[in-house]
Amino acid sequence: MQTEPTPSQANFKRSMKVRHLVMLSLGGVIGTGLFFNTGYIISTTGAAGTLLAYLIGALVVWLVMVCLGELAVAMPETGAFHVYAARYLSPATGYTVAWLYWLTWTVALGSSLTAAGFCMQYWFPTVPVWLWCLVFCVAIYLLNSVSTRFFAEGEFWFSIIKVITIIAFIVLGAAAMLGFIPMKDGSAAPGLHNLTASGWLPHGTLPILMTMVAVNFAFSGTELIGIAAGETEQPQKALPLAIRTTVARLIIFFIGTVFVLAALIPMDQAGIVKSPFVLVFEKIGIPYAADIFNFVILTAILSAANSGLYASGRMLWSLANENTLPRCFARVNRRGIPQLAITVSMLGGLLALFSSVIAPDTVFVALSAISGFAVVAVWLSICASHYMFRRRYLQAGNAPQQLAYRAPFYPLVPILGFTLCLLACIGLAFDPSQRIALWCGIPFVLFCYAAYYLTQKRQHAFNAKETDDVA
Repeated sequence: MQTEPTPSQANFKRSMKVRHLVMLSLGGVIGTGLFFNTGYIISTTGAAGTLLAYLIGALVVWLVMVCLGELAVAMPETGAFHVYAARYLSPATGYTVAWLYWLTWTVALGSSLTAAGFCMQYWFPTVPVWLWCLVFCVAIYLLNSVSTRFFAEGEFWFSIIKVITIIAFIVLGAAAMLGFIPMKDGSAAPGLHNLTASGWLPHGTLPILMTMVAVNFAFSGTELIGIAAGETEQPQKALPLAIRTTVARLIIFFIGTVFVLAALIPMDQAGIVKSPFVLVFEKIGIPYAADIFNFVILTAILSAANSGLYASGRMLWSLANENTLPRCFARVNRRGIPQLAITVSMLGGLLALFSSVIAPDTVFVALSAISGFAVVAVWLSICASHYMFRRRYLQAGNAPQQLAYRAPFYPLVPILGFTLCLLACIGLAFDPSQRIALWCGIPFVLFCYAAYYLTQKRQHAFNAKETDDVA
Protein backbone atom coordinates (compact mmCIF):
# COMPACT_ATOMS: atom_id res chain seq x y z
CA MET A 1 0.00 0.00 0.00
CA GLN A 2 1.82 3.07 -1.25
CA THR A 3 0.73 6.64 -1.90
CA GLU A 4 2.16 8.96 -4.53
CA PRO A 5 3.38 12.39 -3.43
CA THR A 6 1.06 15.30 -4.01
CA PRO A 7 2.13 17.99 -6.51
CA SER A 8 3.19 20.23 -3.63
CA GLN A 9 4.99 17.31 -2.04
CA ALA A 10 7.01 16.91 -5.22
CA ASN A 11 8.49 20.39 -4.68
CA PHE A 12 10.48 19.00 -1.78
CA LYS A 13 13.80 17.48 -2.77
CA ARG A 14 14.40 13.85 -1.75
CA SER A 15 17.96 14.60 -0.70
CA MET A 16 18.18 12.88 2.70
CA LYS A 17 19.93 9.53 3.03
CA VAL A 18 19.65 6.88 5.76
CA ARG A 19 22.60 8.37 7.69
CA HIS A 20 20.90 11.80 7.61
CA LEU A 21 17.60 10.29 8.77
CA VAL A 22 19.16 8.40 11.68
CA MET A 23 21.22 11.39 12.82
CA LEU A 24 18.27 13.78 12.39
CA SER A 25 16.26 11.64 14.80
CA LEU A 26 19.18 11.26 17.23
CA GLY A 27 19.85 15.00 16.92
CA GLY A 28 16.26 15.82 17.80
CA VAL A 29 16.33 13.56 20.84
CA ILE A 30 19.77 14.08 22.40
CA GLY A 31 19.27 17.63 23.57
CA THR A 32 17.57 19.70 26.24
CA GLY A 33 15.55 16.83 27.73
CA LEU A 34 18.52 14.56 28.38
CA PHE A 35 21.07 17.24 29.27
CA PHE A 36 18.86 19.36 31.57
CA ASN A 37 15.54 17.65 32.41
CA THR A 38 17.31 14.57 33.79
CA GLY A 39 18.50 16.70 36.72
CA TYR A 40 14.90 17.69 37.47
CA ILE A 41 13.78 14.04 37.28
CA ILE A 42 16.55 12.88 39.64
CA SER A 43 15.62 15.59 42.15
CA THR A 44 11.96 14.51 42.01
CA THR A 45 12.08 10.69 41.87
CA GLY A 46 15.52 9.81 43.23
CA ALA A 47 18.24 7.84 41.44
CA ALA A 48 16.50 4.47 41.21
CA GLY A 49 13.18 6.11 40.34
CA THR A 50 14.84 8.03 37.49
CA LEU A 51 16.27 4.84 36.05
CA LEU A 52 12.85 3.14 36.25
CA ALA A 53 11.15 6.17 34.66
CA TYR A 54 13.57 6.12 31.72
CA LEU A 55 13.13 2.37 31.24
CA ILE A 56 9.36 2.93 30.96
CA GLY A 57 10.06 5.85 28.62
CA ALA A 58 12.23 3.64 26.41
CA LEU A 59 9.39 1.12 26.17
CA VAL A 60 6.95 3.88 25.17
CA VAL A 61 9.35 5.12 22.48
CA TRP A 62 9.71 1.64 21.01
CA LEU A 63 5.93 1.12 20.96
CA VAL A 64 5.29 4.47 19.25
CA MET A 65 8.11 4.08 16.75
CA VAL A 66 7.07 0.66 15.47
CA CYS A 67 3.52 2.02 15.02
CA LEU A 68 4.91 5.01 13.15
CA GLY A 69 7.21 2.76 11.12
CA GLU A 70 4.33 0.79 9.65
CA LEU A 71 2.43 3.97 8.79
CA ALA A 72 5.41 5.86 7.36
CA VAL A 73 6.62 3.03 5.13
CA ALA A 74 3.11 2.52 3.74
CA MET A 75 2.53 6.27 3.30
CA PRO A 76 5.80 8.30 3.28
CA GLU A 77 4.76 11.95 3.47
CA THR A 78 6.27 15.17 4.80
CA GLY A 79 4.39 16.19 7.96
CA ALA A 80 3.04 12.67 8.21
CA PHE A 81 1.36 12.47 11.64
CA HIS A 82 -1.60 14.71 10.99
CA VAL A 83 -2.16 13.14 7.56
CA TYR A 84 -2.51 9.72 9.21
CA ALA A 85 -4.73 11.09 11.99
CA ALA A 86 -6.97 12.90 9.48
CA ARG A 87 -7.27 9.77 7.33
CA TYR A 88 -7.83 7.16 10.05
CA LEU A 89 -9.29 9.11 13.01
CA SER A 90 -11.01 12.29 11.78
CA PRO A 91 -10.10 15.42 9.78
CA ALA A 92 -10.52 17.56 12.91
CA THR A 93 -8.16 15.29 14.85
CA GLY A 94 -5.60 15.51 12.05
CA TYR A 95 -5.81 19.29 12.11
CA THR A 96 -5.38 19.34 15.90
CA VAL A 97 -2.45 16.89 15.80
CA ALA A 98 -0.65 19.10 13.29
CA TRP A 99 -1.01 22.15 15.52
CA LEU A 100 0.02 20.14 18.58
CA TYR A 101 3.20 19.01 16.88
CA TRP A 102 3.88 22.53 15.74
CA LEU A 103 3.39 23.61 19.37
CA THR A 104 5.72 20.83 20.54
CA TRP A 105 8.68 22.06 18.57
CA THR A 106 7.96 25.78 18.67
CA VAL A 107 7.82 25.69 22.48
CA ALA A 108 10.80 23.30 22.53
CA LEU A 109 12.73 25.93 20.58
CA GLY A 110 12.12 28.28 23.50
CA SER A 111 13.29 25.78 26.12
CA SER A 112 16.30 24.69 24.01
CA LEU A 113 17.53 28.21 23.43
CA THR A 114 17.01 29.04 27.11
CA ALA A 115 19.12 25.98 28.00
CA ALA A 116 21.77 27.17 25.54
CA GLY A 117 21.79 30.49 27.39
CA PHE A 118 22.33 28.61 30.67
CA CYS A 119 25.35 26.91 29.07
CA MET A 120 26.84 30.24 28.03
CA GLN A 121 26.36 31.64 31.55
CA TYR A 122 28.74 28.95 32.77
CA TRP A 123 31.53 30.96 31.07
CA PHE A 124 29.93 34.43 31.01
CA PRO A 125 27.89 34.72 34.23
CA THR A 126 27.30 38.46 33.84
CA VAL A 127 25.84 38.31 30.31
CA PRO A 128 22.01 37.89 30.40
CA VAL A 129 20.54 34.65 29.05
CA TRP A 130 18.18 36.48 26.66
CA LEU A 131 21.11 37.96 24.72
CA TRP A 132 22.52 34.50 23.97
CA CYS A 133 19.01 33.36 23.00
CA LEU A 134 18.81 36.14 20.42
CA VAL A 135 22.20 35.20 18.90
CA PHE A 136 21.26 31.53 18.67
CA CYS A 137 17.83 32.37 17.20
CA VAL A 138 19.49 34.04 14.24
CA ALA A 139 22.05 31.24 13.76
CA ILE A 140 19.44 28.44 13.76
CA TYR A 141 17.18 30.35 11.38
CA LEU A 142 19.99 30.86 8.88
CA LEU A 143 21.02 27.20 9.05
CA ASN A 144 17.47 26.13 8.17
CA SER A 145 17.20 28.64 5.32
CA VAL A 146 20.05 27.43 3.09
CA SER A 147 18.87 24.01 1.81
CA THR A 148 17.48 20.72 3.10
CA ARG A 149 20.73 18.91 2.22
CA PHE A 150 22.81 21.59 3.99
CA PHE A 151 20.52 21.35 7.02
CA ALA A 152 20.73 17.53 7.03
CA GLU A 153 24.51 17.53 6.62
CA GLY A 154 24.91 20.06 9.45
CA GLU A 155 22.61 18.01 11.66
CA PHE A 156 24.57 14.85 10.81
CA TRP A 157 27.83 16.32 12.11
CA PHE A 158 26.13 17.97 15.10
CA SER A 159 24.74 14.56 16.03
CA ILE A 160 28.07 12.80 15.55
CA ILE A 161 29.55 15.12 18.21
CA LYS A 162 26.66 14.30 20.55
CA VAL A 163 26.97 10.55 20.07
CA ILE A 164 30.73 10.61 20.73
CA THR A 165 30.12 12.76 23.80
CA ILE A 166 27.49 10.40 25.22
CA ILE A 167 29.81 7.41 24.71
CA ALA A 168 32.71 9.28 26.35
CA PHE A 169 30.48 10.31 29.26
CA ILE A 170 29.33 6.73 29.86
CA VAL A 171 32.91 5.41 29.76
CA LEU A 172 34.41 8.13 31.99
CA GLY A 173 31.42 8.11 34.35
CA ALA A 174 31.60 4.33 34.71
CA ALA A 175 35.35 4.61 35.42
CA ALA A 176 34.60 7.15 38.18
CA MET A 177 31.85 4.94 39.60
CA LEU A 178 34.24 1.98 39.77
CA GLY A 179 37.00 4.07 41.40
CA PHE A 180 39.41 4.25 38.45
CA ILE A 181 39.07 8.07 38.26
CA PRO A 182 39.19 9.98 41.58
CA MET A 183 37.00 12.90 42.53
CA LYS A 184 38.59 16.38 42.47
CA ASP A 185 38.79 16.44 46.28
CA GLY A 186 40.46 13.03 46.32
CA SER A 187 37.41 11.21 47.70
CA ALA A 188 35.81 8.18 46.09
CA ALA A 189 32.84 8.61 43.75
CA PRO A 190 29.40 7.94 45.26
CA GLY A 191 29.13 4.82 43.08
CA LEU A 192 26.35 2.27 42.88
CA HIS A 193 25.25 2.75 46.50
CA ASN A 194 24.08 6.27 45.50
CA LEU A 195 21.25 4.61 43.59
CA THR A 196 19.61 3.64 46.86
CA ALA A 197 21.20 6.18 49.25
CA SER A 198 17.83 7.90 49.74
CA GLY A 199 15.89 4.65 49.47
CA TRP A 200 14.74 2.87 46.34
CA LEU A 201 11.79 5.23 45.86
CA PRO A 202 12.18 8.02 48.46
CA HIS A 203 8.86 9.66 47.60
CA GLY A 204 6.97 6.55 46.47
CA THR A 205 5.82 5.65 42.96
CA LEU A 206 3.71 8.77 42.29
CA PRO A 207 6.73 10.95 41.27
CA ILE A 208 7.51 8.44 38.50
CA LEU A 209 4.04 9.01 37.05
CA MET A 210 4.45 12.77 37.59
CA THR A 211 7.70 12.90 35.63
CA MET A 212 6.73 10.61 32.73
CA VAL A 213 5.92 13.58 30.48
CA ALA A 214 9.37 15.03 31.26
CA VAL A 215 10.88 11.65 30.37
CA ASN A 216 8.87 11.49 27.16
CA PHE A 217 9.95 15.05 26.37
CA ALA A 218 13.55 13.84 26.71
CA PHE A 219 12.79 11.10 24.15
CA SER A 220 10.84 13.39 21.82
CA GLY A 221 12.42 13.74 18.43
CA THR A 222 12.46 10.08 17.48
CA GLU A 223 9.27 10.73 15.52
CA LEU A 224 11.18 13.16 13.24
CA ILE A 225 11.79 10.10 11.07
CA GLY A 226 8.11 10.30 10.11
CA ILE A 227 8.31 14.04 9.40
CA ALA A 228 11.29 13.62 7.06
CA ALA A 229 9.87 10.62 5.18
CA GLY A 230 8.80 12.78 2.26
CA GLU A 231 12.33 14.17 1.81
CA THR A 232 14.18 10.86 2.02
CA GLU A 233 15.61 8.76 -0.80
CA GLN A 234 13.96 5.31 -1.06
CA PRO A 235 11.84 5.69 2.11
CA GLN A 236 10.68 2.04 1.95
CA LYS A 237 14.24 0.91 2.64
CA ALA A 238 15.51 3.86 4.64
CA LEU A 239 12.70 4.19 7.20
CA PRO A 240 12.75 0.65 8.72
CA LEU A 241 16.55 0.75 9.01
CA ALA A 242 16.47 4.23 10.56
CA ILE A 243 13.79 3.20 13.06
CA ARG A 244 15.64 0.06 14.17
CA THR A 245 19.00 1.74 14.58
CA THR A 246 17.62 4.89 16.19
CA VAL A 247 15.56 3.12 18.85
CA ALA A 248 18.39 0.69 19.70
CA ARG A 249 20.96 3.48 20.04
CA LEU A 250 18.62 5.67 22.07
CA ILE A 251 17.92 2.95 24.59
CA ILE A 252 21.65 2.23 25.00
CA PHE A 253 22.59 5.93 25.19
CA PHE A 254 19.76 7.04 27.46
CA ILE A 255 19.72 4.15 29.89
CA GLY A 256 23.53 4.08 30.08
CA THR A 257 23.73 7.84 30.59
CA VAL A 258 20.94 8.00 33.18
CA PHE A 259 22.49 5.09 35.07
CA VAL A 260 25.81 6.98 35.35
CA LEU A 261 24.10 10.27 36.30
CA ALA A 262 21.91 8.62 38.91
CA ALA A 263 24.92 6.90 40.43
CA LEU A 264 27.11 10.03 40.61
CA ILE A 265 24.71 12.87 41.54
CA PRO A 266 23.03 12.91 44.98
CA MET A 267 19.31 13.59 44.81
CA ASP A 268 19.57 16.86 46.78
CA GLN A 269 22.17 18.32 44.36
CA ALA A 270 20.27 17.77 41.12
CA GLY A 271 18.33 20.50 39.31
CA ILE A 272 17.92 22.22 35.93
CA VAL A 273 19.86 25.51 36.11
CA LYS A 274 23.13 23.61 35.66
CA SER A 275 23.30 20.48 33.50
CA PRO A 276 23.83 17.30 35.57
CA PHE A 277 26.59 16.39 33.07
CA VAL A 278 28.53 19.50 34.06
CA LEU A 279 27.88 18.75 37.74
CA VAL A 280 29.46 15.32 37.30
CA PHE A 281 32.60 16.64 35.63
CA GLU A 282 33.00 19.47 38.10
CA LYS A 283 33.41 16.73 40.72
CA ILE A 284 35.69 14.45 38.69
CA GLY A 285 39.38 15.29 38.79
CA ILE A 286 39.90 15.65 35.02
CA PRO A 287 41.22 19.12 34.04
CA TYR A 288 38.83 21.21 31.93
CA ALA A 289 36.38 18.28 31.61
CA ALA A 290 33.44 20.41 32.77
CA ASP A 291 34.30 23.14 30.22
CA ILE A 292 34.62 20.63 27.38
CA PHE A 293 31.33 18.95 28.22
CA ASN A 294 29.57 22.27 28.63
CA PHE A 295 30.67 23.20 25.09
CA VAL A 296 29.49 19.87 23.69
CA ILE A 297 26.17 20.19 25.53
CA LEU A 298 25.79 23.62 23.96
CA THR A 299 26.25 22.20 20.44
CA ALA A 300 23.86 19.36 21.31
CA ILE A 301 21.13 21.73 22.44
CA LEU A 302 21.55 23.92 19.36
CA SER A 303 21.34 20.76 17.24
CA ALA A 304 18.01 19.87 18.89
CA ALA A 305 16.77 23.42 18.26
CA ASN A 306 17.89 23.06 14.64
CA SER A 307 15.80 19.88 14.29
CA GLY A 308 12.89 21.56 16.07
CA LEU A 309 12.72 24.47 13.65
CA TYR A 310 12.86 22.01 10.75
CA ALA A 311 9.96 19.99 12.18
CA SER A 312 7.71 22.94 13.07
CA GLY A 313 8.25 24.58 9.67
CA ARG A 314 7.36 21.36 7.83
CA MET A 315 4.24 20.95 9.94
CA LEU A 316 2.96 24.40 8.96
CA TRP A 317 3.77 23.56 5.33
CA SER A 318 1.80 20.33 5.66
CA LEU A 319 -1.23 22.13 7.12
CA ALA A 320 -1.23 24.53 4.18
CA ASN A 321 -0.74 21.67 1.74
CA GLU A 322 -3.93 20.12 3.15
CA ASN A 323 -5.74 23.47 2.62
CA THR A 324 -6.26 24.11 6.34
CA LEU A 325 -3.91 27.11 6.32
CA PRO A 326 -3.45 29.83 3.66
CA ARG A 327 -1.62 28.51 0.60
CA CYS A 328 1.24 30.95 1.15
CA PHE A 329 2.57 28.61 3.85
CA ALA A 330 2.79 25.79 1.30
CA ARG A 331 5.12 27.68 -1.00
CA VAL A 332 8.70 26.46 -1.18
CA ASN A 333 11.55 28.46 -2.67
CA ARG A 334 13.88 27.25 -5.41
CA ARG A 335 16.03 25.53 -2.77
CA GLY A 336 13.03 23.49 -1.58
CA ILE A 337 12.63 25.44 1.69
CA PRO A 338 9.19 26.52 3.03
CA GLN A 339 10.58 29.91 4.04
CA LEU A 340 7.41 31.52 5.38
CA ALA A 341 6.55 28.44 7.46
CA ILE A 342 10.04 28.44 8.99
CA THR A 343 9.87 32.17 9.70
CA VAL A 344 6.56 31.91 11.56
CA SER A 345 7.78 28.87 13.49
CA MET A 346 10.77 30.84 14.69
CA LEU A 347 8.31 32.49 17.09
CA GLY A 348 9.51 29.84 19.54
CA GLY A 349 12.71 31.84 19.77
CA LEU A 350 10.66 34.73 21.16
CA LEU A 351 9.40 32.37 23.87
CA ALA A 352 13.04 31.80 24.76
CA LEU A 353 13.61 35.54 25.13
CA PHE A 354 10.55 35.78 27.37
CA SER A 355 11.43 32.76 29.51
CA SER A 356 15.02 33.88 29.95
CA VAL A 357 13.94 37.25 31.36
CA ILE A 358 11.04 36.09 33.56
CA ALA A 359 12.27 33.45 36.07
CA PRO A 360 14.21 31.28 33.58
CA ASP A 361 14.46 28.23 35.87
CA THR A 362 10.72 27.88 36.62
CA VAL A 363 9.56 28.95 33.15
CA PHE A 364 11.99 26.43 31.64
CA VAL A 365 10.24 23.57 33.45
CA ALA A 366 6.84 24.93 32.36
CA LEU A 367 7.93 25.21 28.70
CA SER A 368 9.32 21.68 28.79
CA ALA A 369 6.06 20.39 30.30
CA ILE A 370 3.91 22.09 27.64
CA SER A 371 6.13 20.74 24.88
CA GLY A 372 6.10 17.30 26.51
CA PHE A 373 2.30 17.27 26.78
CA ALA A 374 1.98 18.19 23.11
CA VAL A 375 4.38 15.49 21.91
CA VAL A 376 2.72 12.83 24.07
CA ALA A 377 -0.65 13.84 22.60
CA VAL A 378 0.87 13.37 19.13
CA TRP A 379 2.20 9.96 20.17
CA LEU A 380 -1.34 9.07 21.30
CA SER A 381 -2.57 9.89 17.79
CA ILE A 382 0.19 7.79 16.17
CA CYS A 383 -0.83 4.72 18.19
CA ALA A 384 -4.53 5.29 17.50
CA SER A 385 -3.90 5.92 13.77
CA HIS A 386 -1.86 2.74 13.49
CA TYR A 387 -4.58 0.70 15.22
CA MET A 388 -7.22 2.00 12.79
CA PHE A 389 -4.93 1.68 9.75
CA ARG A 390 -4.18 -2.00 10.37
CA ARG A 391 -7.82 -2.70 11.20
CA ARG A 392 -9.03 -1.20 7.91
CA TYR A 393 -6.18 -2.85 6.03
CA LEU A 394 -7.28 -6.27 7.28
CA GLN A 395 -10.98 -5.51 6.70
CA ALA A 396 -10.14 -4.76 3.06
CA GLY A 397 -9.00 -8.37 2.70
CA ASN A 398 -5.24 -7.70 2.79
CA ALA A 399 -2.76 -9.95 4.58
CA PRO A 400 -0.34 -8.40 7.12
CA GLN A 401 2.53 -10.11 5.29
CA GLN A 402 1.94 -7.77 2.34
CA LEU A 403 3.10 -4.77 4.37
CA ALA A 404 6.68 -3.70 3.61
CA TYR A 405 7.19 -2.97 7.33
CA ARG A 406 4.95 -4.53 9.94
CA ALA A 407 4.67 -3.58 13.62
CA PRO A 408 4.82 -6.74 15.79
CA PHE A 409 2.23 -7.97 18.28
CA TYR A 410 -0.77 -6.13 16.82
CA PRO A 411 -3.10 -4.99 18.44
CA LEU A 412 -1.16 -5.10 21.75
CA VAL A 413 1.53 -2.61 20.64
CA PRO A 414 -0.76 0.33 19.69
CA ILE A 415 -3.10 -0.28 22.67
CA LEU A 416 -0.24 -0.44 25.21
CA GLY A 417 1.46 2.59 23.64
CA PHE A 418 -1.78 4.59 23.79
CA THR A 419 -2.40 3.58 27.43
CA LEU A 420 1.08 4.53 28.65
CA CYS A 421 0.96 7.89 26.85
CA LEU A 422 -2.44 8.61 28.42
CA LEU A 423 -1.11 7.78 31.90
CA ALA A 424 1.80 10.19 31.34
CA CYS A 425 -0.64 13.02 30.60
CA ILE A 426 -2.66 12.20 33.72
CA GLY A 427 0.55 12.31 35.78
CA LEU A 428 0.95 16.03 35.00
CA ALA A 429 -2.04 16.79 37.23
CA PHE A 430 -0.06 15.67 40.31
CA ASP A 431 2.99 17.91 39.75
CA PRO A 432 2.42 21.61 40.57
CA SER A 433 5.46 22.72 38.56
CA GLN A 434 4.21 20.94 35.42
CA ARG A 435 0.43 21.28 35.86
CA ILE A 436 0.48 24.37 33.64
CA ALA A 437 0.90 21.98 30.70
CA LEU A 438 -2.68 20.76 31.24
CA TRP A 439 -4.02 24.30 31.78
CA CYS A 440 -2.45 25.33 28.46
CA GLY A 441 -2.63 22.05 26.55
CA ILE A 442 -6.26 21.03 27.02
CA PRO A 443 -7.70 24.45 26.06
CA PHE A 444 -5.31 24.48 23.08
CA VAL A 445 -6.72 21.13 21.90
CA LEU A 446 -10.32 22.34 22.33
CA PHE A 447 -9.49 25.59 20.52
CA CYS A 448 -8.01 23.64 17.59
CA TYR A 449 -11.13 21.47 17.25
CA ALA A 450 -13.36 24.56 17.40
CA ALA A 451 -11.18 26.41 14.88
CA TYR A 452 -11.32 23.47 12.49
CA TYR A 453 -15.10 23.23 12.55
CA LEU A 454 -15.54 27.00 12.22
CA THR A 455 -13.09 27.31 9.30
CA GLN A 456 -14.51 24.24 7.56
CA LYS A 457 -18.05 25.57 7.94
CA ARG A 458 -17.00 28.85 6.33
CA GLN A 459 -15.13 26.96 3.60
CA HIS A 460 -18.22 24.88 2.79
CA ALA A 461 -20.37 28.02 2.73
CA PHE A 462 -17.87 29.74 0.41
CA ASN A 463 -17.79 26.72 -1.92
CA ALA A 464 -21.60 26.57 -1.95
CA LYS A 465 -21.80 30.29 -2.82
CA GLU A 466 -19.33 29.80 -5.69
CA THR A 467 -21.46 26.92 -7.00
CA ASP A 468 -24.63 29.06 -6.83
CA ASP A 469 -22.89 31.95 -8.62
CA VAL A 470 -21.80 29.65 -11.43
CA ALA A 471 -25.30 28.24 -11.74
